[in-house]
Amino acid sequence: MKFNNVYIEREILKSFYTKNILDKINYGKIILCDKYTEVFNPKNQNFRIQKMNPNIILAKKRKKLIFKTPEDYTIGFEKNFYFSHMLNCVYDCSYCFLQGMFNSANYLVFVNYEDYFKEIAKIINTNTNNRICFFSGYDCDSLALDYLTNFVTNFVDFFSRYQNAFLEIRTKSVNIKPLFKFKPSKNIIIAYSINPQSVIEKFEEKTPNFEKRLNALKKIQEKGWNIGLRFDPIFISKKNKNEYLIFLERIFSKLDCSLIHSVTIGKFRMPEVFLKKIIKIRPEDSFNFTNFIKKDIEEEMMIKHFYSNIEKYVNKNKIFYN
Repeated sequence: MKFNNVYIEREILKSFYTKNILDKINYGKIILCDKYTEVFNPKNQNFRIQKMNPNIILAKKRKKLIFKTPEDYTIGFEKNFYFSHMLNCVYDCSYCFLQGMFNSANYLVFVNYEDYFKEIAKIINTNTNNRICFFSGYDCDSLALDYLTNFVTNFVDFFSRYQNAFLEIRTKSVNIKPLFKFKPSKNIIIAYSINPQSVIEKFEEKTPNFEKRLNALKKIQEKGWNIGLRFDPIFISKKNKNEYLIFLERIFSKLDCSLIHSVTIGKFRMPEVFLKKIIKIRPEDSFNFTNFIKKDIEEEMMIKHFYSNIEKYVNKNKIFYN
Protein backbone atom coordinates (compact mmCIF):
# COMPACT_ATOMS: atom_id res chain seq x y z
CA MET A 1 0.00 0.00 0.00
CA LYS A 2 1.28 3.45 -0.95
CA PHE A 3 0.86 6.56 1.22
CA ASN A 4 1.98 10.06 0.32
CA ASN A 5 2.55 10.91 3.97
CA VAL A 6 2.96 8.98 7.21
CA TYR A 7 2.24 11.07 10.30
CA ILE A 8 3.88 9.71 13.46
CA GLU A 9 3.69 10.90 17.05
CA ARG A 10 7.19 11.53 18.33
CA GLU A 11 6.59 9.43 21.44
CA ILE A 12 6.07 6.22 19.46
CA LEU A 13 8.55 6.85 16.62
CA LYS A 14 10.86 4.07 17.87
CA SER A 15 8.10 1.67 18.87
CA PHE A 16 8.42 -1.89 17.60
CA TYR A 17 4.93 -1.71 16.10
CA THR A 18 5.72 1.58 14.34
CA LYS A 19 8.85 0.14 12.76
CA ASN A 20 6.95 -2.98 11.76
CA ILE A 21 4.30 -0.95 9.91
CA LEU A 22 6.85 1.29 8.20
CA ASP A 23 8.64 -1.79 6.90
CA LYS A 24 5.45 -2.95 5.18
CA ILE A 25 4.37 0.20 3.34
CA ASN A 26 5.59 2.52 0.63
CA TYR A 27 5.44 6.19 1.52
CA GLY A 28 6.60 9.59 0.40
CA LYS A 29 7.67 11.19 3.64
CA ILE A 30 7.37 10.97 7.40
CA ILE A 31 5.90 13.95 9.24
CA LEU A 32 6.30 14.04 13.01
CA CYS A 33 3.71 15.50 15.37
CA ASP A 34 3.24 15.72 19.14
CA LYS A 35 -0.31 14.37 19.13
CA TYR A 36 -2.37 12.79 16.38
CA THR A 37 -5.19 15.24 17.06
CA GLU A 38 -3.13 17.93 15.31
CA VAL A 39 -3.64 16.02 12.05
CA PHE A 40 -6.85 14.08 12.59
CA ASN A 41 -9.15 16.55 14.34
CA PRO A 42 -9.00 19.88 12.44
CA LYS A 43 -12.38 20.79 10.97
CA ASN A 44 -11.14 22.31 7.72
CA GLN A 45 -10.75 18.89 6.06
CA ASN A 46 -12.74 17.33 3.24
CA PHE A 47 -13.58 13.74 4.14
CA ARG A 48 -14.64 12.81 0.61
CA ILE A 49 -11.47 14.13 -1.02
CA GLN A 50 -9.22 12.49 1.60
CA LYS A 51 -11.08 9.20 1.12
CA MET A 52 -9.76 9.03 -2.44
CA ASN A 53 -6.15 8.91 -1.26
CA PRO A 54 -5.86 8.68 2.52
CA ASN A 55 -2.65 9.00 4.47
CA ILE A 56 -1.81 7.00 7.59
CA ILE A 57 -1.28 8.27 11.13
CA LEU A 58 0.57 6.21 13.74
CA ALA A 59 -0.20 7.19 17.30
CA LYS A 60 -0.62 6.22 20.94
CA LYS A 61 -4.12 5.84 22.36
CA ARG A 62 -4.34 7.74 25.62
CA LYS A 63 -7.05 8.18 28.24
CA LYS A 64 -10.02 5.87 27.69
CA LEU A 65 -9.11 2.74 25.74
CA ILE A 66 -12.04 0.45 26.53
CA PHE A 67 -15.73 1.47 26.52
CA LYS A 68 -18.94 -0.15 27.69
CA THR A 69 -21.40 -0.98 24.93
CA PRO A 70 -24.95 0.41 25.08
CA GLU A 71 -26.90 -1.51 27.71
CA ASP A 72 -29.19 -3.25 25.24
CA TYR A 73 -26.33 -4.43 23.01
CA THR A 74 -25.33 -8.03 23.65
CA ILE A 75 -24.88 -11.38 21.92
CA GLY A 76 -25.64 -13.29 25.09
CA PHE A 77 -22.96 -12.09 27.49
CA GLU A 78 -23.47 -10.53 30.91
CA LYS A 79 -21.03 -7.68 30.31
CA ASN A 80 -20.00 -6.11 27.03
CA PHE A 81 -17.22 -3.72 26.03
CA TYR A 82 -15.72 -2.39 22.82
CA PHE A 83 -12.41 -0.91 21.73
CA SER A 84 -10.77 0.39 18.58
CA HIS A 85 -7.17 -0.25 17.59
CA MET A 86 -7.78 1.84 14.47
CA LEU A 87 -10.07 4.64 13.28
CA ASN A 88 -11.46 4.76 9.74
CA CYS A 89 -11.96 2.04 7.18
CA VAL A 90 -10.55 1.00 3.81
CA TYR A 91 -14.10 0.53 2.52
CA ASP A 92 -16.50 3.30 1.50
CA CYS A 93 -20.00 2.28 2.57
CA SER A 94 -22.38 5.15 1.94
CA TYR A 95 -24.22 4.53 5.23
CA CYS A 96 -21.06 4.46 7.39
CA PHE A 97 -21.32 6.63 10.51
CA LEU A 98 -17.55 7.24 10.58
CA GLN A 99 -17.82 9.88 7.86
CA GLY A 100 -20.20 11.77 10.12
CA MET A 101 -18.14 11.23 13.27
CA PHE A 102 -14.66 12.14 12.01
CA ASN A 103 -13.33 15.16 10.14
CA SER A 104 -10.53 13.15 8.58
CA ALA A 105 -10.60 10.07 6.34
CA ASN A 106 -6.95 9.26 7.07
CA TYR A 107 -6.24 5.89 8.67
CA LEU A 108 -5.37 6.32 12.33
CA VAL A 109 -3.60 3.30 13.84
CA PHE A 110 -2.87 3.04 17.55
CA VAL A 111 0.31 1.06 18.12
CA ASN A 112 0.37 0.76 21.93
CA TYR A 113 -1.25 -2.67 22.11
CA GLU A 114 0.30 -3.40 25.52
CA ASP A 115 -1.81 -0.62 27.05
CA TYR A 116 -4.94 -2.18 25.61
CA PHE A 117 -3.96 -5.55 27.06
CA LYS A 118 -3.47 -4.03 30.52
CA GLU A 119 -6.90 -2.36 30.49
CA ILE A 120 -8.66 -5.45 29.16
CA ALA A 121 -6.93 -7.65 31.75
CA LYS A 122 -8.11 -5.33 34.54
CA ILE A 123 -11.72 -5.70 33.39
CA ILE A 124 -11.42 -9.46 33.06
CA ASN A 125 -9.79 -9.87 36.48
CA THR A 126 -12.50 -7.83 38.21
CA ASN A 127 -15.30 -9.80 36.53
CA THR A 128 -14.24 -13.38 37.12
CA ASN A 129 -17.84 -14.47 37.75
CA ASN A 130 -19.16 -12.99 34.50
CA ARG A 131 -18.82 -13.99 30.89
CA ILE A 132 -17.55 -10.89 29.11
CA CYS A 133 -17.39 -9.95 25.45
CA PHE A 134 -15.11 -7.36 23.89
CA PHE A 135 -16.06 -6.08 20.44
CA SER A 136 -13.61 -4.79 17.84
CA GLY A 137 -14.22 -3.52 14.33
CA TYR A 138 -16.79 -0.77 14.85
CA ASP A 139 -14.53 2.20 14.05
CA CYS A 140 -12.59 0.28 11.42
CA ASP A 141 -12.58 -3.16 9.81
CA SER A 142 -10.69 -5.60 12.03
CA LEU A 143 -9.23 -7.73 9.24
CA ALA A 144 -8.91 -5.49 6.18
CA LEU A 145 -5.52 -3.97 7.12
CA ASP A 146 -4.31 -6.76 9.35
CA TYR A 147 -1.19 -7.24 7.24
CA LEU A 148 -0.13 -3.81 8.54
CA THR A 149 -1.55 -3.78 12.06
CA ASN A 150 -1.03 -7.43 13.07
CA PHE A 151 -4.23 -7.06 15.06
CA VAL A 152 -5.19 -10.74 14.77
CA THR A 153 -1.78 -12.05 15.81
CA ASN A 154 -1.66 -9.88 18.89
CA PHE A 155 -5.24 -10.01 20.12
CA VAL A 156 -6.08 -13.64 19.35
CA ASP A 157 -2.97 -14.66 21.26
CA PHE A 158 -3.93 -12.43 24.18
CA PHE A 159 -7.56 -13.57 24.46
CA SER A 160 -6.69 -17.26 24.13
CA ARG A 161 -5.27 -17.07 27.67
CA TYR A 162 -8.67 -16.39 29.23
CA GLN A 163 -11.69 -18.60 29.72
CA ASN A 164 -14.41 -16.10 30.62
CA ALA A 165 -13.51 -13.33 28.12
CA PHE A 166 -14.52 -13.41 24.45
CA LEU A 167 -13.45 -11.27 21.51
CA GLU A 168 -15.71 -10.51 18.56
CA ILE A 169 -13.78 -9.55 15.44
CA ARG A 170 -16.20 -7.67 13.16
CA THR A 171 -15.35 -7.52 9.45
CA LYS A 172 -16.41 -7.46 5.82
CA SER A 173 -12.93 -8.49 4.68
CA VAL A 174 -11.97 -11.83 3.16
CA ASN A 175 -8.41 -11.46 4.46
CA ILE A 176 -8.72 -14.58 6.61
CA LYS A 177 -5.21 -16.09 6.30
CA PRO A 178 -3.97 -14.47 9.56
CA LEU A 179 -6.53 -16.54 11.47
CA PHE A 180 -5.20 -19.80 10.14
CA LYS A 181 -1.83 -19.32 11.79
CA PHE A 182 -3.56 -20.18 15.06
CA LYS A 183 -5.34 -23.13 16.54
CA PRO A 184 -9.04 -22.13 16.66
CA SER A 185 -9.91 -20.51 19.96
CA LYS A 186 -13.39 -21.02 21.39
CA ASN A 187 -13.47 -17.51 22.83
CA ILE A 188 -12.92 -15.78 19.48
CA ILE A 189 -15.94 -14.96 17.28
CA ILE A 190 -15.38 -13.95 13.65
CA ALA A 191 -18.47 -11.92 12.80
CA TYR A 192 -19.32 -10.89 9.25
CA SER A 193 -21.45 -7.90 8.30
CA ILE A 194 -23.36 -9.23 5.34
CA ASN A 195 -26.14 -8.17 2.96
CA PRO A 196 -27.59 -9.37 -0.36
CA GLN A 197 -25.47 -8.56 -3.41
CA SER A 198 -27.83 -5.83 -4.65
CA VAL A 199 -27.47 -3.99 -1.32
CA ILE A 200 -23.69 -4.41 -1.40
CA GLU A 201 -23.54 -2.96 -4.92
CA LYS A 202 -25.72 -0.01 -3.96
CA PHE A 203 -24.30 0.93 -0.56
CA GLU A 204 -21.02 -0.90 0.18
CA GLU A 205 -18.41 0.40 -2.23
CA LYS A 206 -15.02 -1.36 -2.36
CA THR A 207 -16.19 -4.26 -0.16
CA PRO A 208 -15.95 -7.96 -1.08
CA ASN A 209 -19.09 -9.29 -2.73
CA PHE A 210 -21.63 -11.55 -1.03
CA GLU A 211 -20.27 -14.84 -2.37
CA LYS A 212 -16.70 -14.01 -1.31
CA ARG A 213 -17.84 -13.21 2.22
CA LEU A 214 -19.93 -16.37 2.41
CA ASN A 215 -17.03 -18.50 1.15
CA ALA A 216 -14.76 -16.90 3.75
CA LEU A 217 -17.28 -17.69 6.48
CA LYS A 218 -17.47 -21.30 5.36
CA LYS A 219 -13.67 -21.69 5.38
CA ILE A 220 -13.42 -20.10 8.82
CA GLN A 221 -16.13 -22.36 10.19
CA GLU A 222 -14.58 -25.48 8.66
CA LYS A 223 -11.30 -24.61 10.38
CA GLY A 224 -13.12 -24.74 13.72
CA TRP A 225 -13.63 -21.06 14.54
CA ASN A 226 -16.81 -19.54 15.94
CA ILE A 227 -18.63 -17.42 13.37
CA GLY A 228 -21.30 -14.78 13.70
CA LEU A 229 -23.71 -13.31 11.16
CA ARG A 230 -24.39 -9.57 11.39
CA PHE A 231 -27.35 -8.38 9.34
CA ASP A 232 -26.55 -4.89 10.45
CA PRO A 233 -27.65 -2.60 8.99
CA ILE A 234 -30.48 -4.42 7.27
CA PHE A 235 -32.26 -2.73 4.36
CA ILE A 236 -35.24 -5.01 3.94
CA SER A 237 -38.46 -3.70 2.43
CA LYS A 238 -41.53 -4.96 0.64
CA LYS A 239 -39.70 -4.61 -2.67
CA ASN A 240 -36.69 -6.75 -1.77
CA LYS A 241 -38.25 -9.06 0.85
CA ASN A 242 -37.99 -12.13 -1.40
CA GLU A 243 -34.36 -11.34 -2.23
CA TYR A 244 -33.54 -11.29 1.48
CA LEU A 245 -35.25 -14.66 1.98
CA ILE A 246 -33.32 -16.23 -0.91
CA PHE A 247 -30.21 -14.65 0.60
CA LEU A 248 -30.91 -16.47 3.90
CA GLU A 249 -31.46 -19.78 2.13
CA ARG A 250 -28.12 -19.41 0.37
CA ILE A 251 -26.27 -18.64 3.62
CA PHE A 252 -27.76 -21.41 5.72
CA SER A 253 -27.46 -24.03 2.98
CA LYS A 254 -23.71 -23.44 2.91
CA LEU A 255 -22.93 -23.10 6.63
CA ASP A 256 -23.37 -25.53 9.52
CA CYS A 257 -26.28 -23.81 11.29
CA SER A 258 -25.75 -25.69 14.54
CA LEU A 259 -22.26 -24.22 14.91
CA ILE A 260 -23.14 -20.56 14.32
CA HIS A 261 -22.35 -18.64 17.49
CA SER A 262 -24.82 -15.76 17.09
CA VAL A 263 -26.92 -13.76 14.66
CA THR A 264 -27.74 -10.07 15.03
CA ILE A 265 -30.23 -7.90 13.17
CA GLY A 266 -29.87 -4.14 13.31
CA LYS A 267 -31.67 -1.32 11.56
CA PHE A 268 -29.85 1.65 10.12
CA ARG A 269 -29.39 4.20 12.88
CA MET A 270 -27.43 7.40 12.98
CA PRO A 271 -27.09 10.34 15.39
CA GLU A 272 -28.74 13.34 13.76
CA VAL A 273 -25.59 15.44 13.91
CA PHE A 274 -23.68 12.76 11.96
CA LEU A 275 -26.49 12.39 9.43
CA LYS A 276 -26.57 16.11 8.67
CA LYS A 277 -22.83 16.11 8.11
CA ILE A 278 -22.98 13.10 5.78
CA ILE A 279 -25.80 14.57 3.71
CA LYS A 280 -23.68 17.68 3.31
CA ILE A 281 -20.67 15.78 1.98
CA ARG A 282 -22.72 13.16 0.08
CA PRO A 283 -25.67 15.14 -1.33
CA GLU A 284 -26.14 12.51 -4.05
CA ASP A 285 -27.18 10.04 -1.35
CA SER A 286 -29.52 12.33 0.58
CA PHE A 287 -32.63 10.57 -0.76
CA ASN A 288 -31.36 7.19 0.45
CA PHE A 289 -30.51 8.56 3.89
CA THR A 290 -33.99 10.03 4.24
CA ASN A 291 -35.47 6.63 3.45
CA PHE A 292 -33.04 4.85 5.79
CA ILE A 293 -34.22 6.68 8.88
CA LYS A 294 -37.94 6.35 8.24
CA LYS A 295 -39.52 4.22 10.94
CA ASP A 296 -42.72 2.76 9.63
CA ILE A 297 -44.94 -0.20 10.36
CA GLU A 298 -44.05 -1.89 7.07
CA GLU A 299 -40.35 -1.95 7.94
CA GLU A 300 -41.04 -3.48 11.35
CA MET A 301 -43.22 -6.14 9.73
CA MET A 302 -40.50 -6.98 7.21
CA ILE A 303 -37.86 -7.30 9.93
CA LYS A 304 -40.13 -9.53 12.04
CA HIS A 305 -40.71 -11.70 8.99
CA PHE A 306 -36.95 -11.84 8.37
CA TYR A 307 -36.39 -12.77 12.03
CA SER A 308 -38.96 -15.58 11.87
CA ASN A 309 -37.23 -17.01 8.80
CA ILE A 310 -33.86 -17.06 10.56
CA GLU A 311 -35.54 -19.07 13.34
CA LYS A 312 -36.06 -21.85 10.80
CA TYR A 313 -32.31 -22.34 10.73
CA VAL A 314 -30.89 -21.03 14.01
CA ASN A 315 -32.03 -21.45 17.62
CA LYS A 316 -33.84 -18.27 18.68
CA ASN A 317 -31.57 -18.00 21.75
CA LYS A 318 -28.75 -17.17 19.33
CA ILE A 319 -30.65 -14.38 17.53
CA PHE A 320 -30.43 -10.81 18.81
CA TYR A 321 -32.31 -7.78 17.50
CA ASN A 322 -30.32 -4.69 18.42
